[in-house]
Amino acid sequence: MLYKLYRLLSPRLKLISQHLGIISGSCRFTPTCSLYAQEALAKHGIILGVWYSARRLLQCHPWSRGGYDPVPDKTN
Repeated sequence: MLYKLYRLLSPRLKLISQHLGIISGSCRFTPTCSLYAQEALAKHGIILGVWYSARRLLQCHPWSRGGYDPVPDKTN
């Protein structure tokens, strides 16, 4: 199921990242938002992974400082 979601979202994430790359020139975050989303889904599953990914995308705006922003570790 996670693989199907990845296959569904992957082309859309690439399209969005290419579009943003044209506008801004490069991603202001490390890791990039698409890599962040992949890692968040792998670490936290679908619900928290989508939550962390959406939160990260909302941080991407011209006034954001960017920088290193890793996916939070899974807490027990």
